[in-house]
Amino acid sequence: MLEMKENCEKCEVPTAKTAAACICSFECTFCVPCSDDMDRVCPNCGGELLMRPKRTLDV
Repeated sequence: MLEMKENCEKCEVPTAKTAAACICSFECTFCVPCSDDMDRVCPNCGGELLMRPKRTLDV
């Protein structure tokens, strides 16, 4: 199951399960503004940052 991290790894802004956020294949999590500032490239692994799917159920 996808780990839904609750804060941006760069600026620490909250990224709630229903909020827009970007992740890489290793589930590094960034808010959309930070992701855009990094040209959608993960600084940890160099992977592509994509929009994280939103979870509607509290699983």
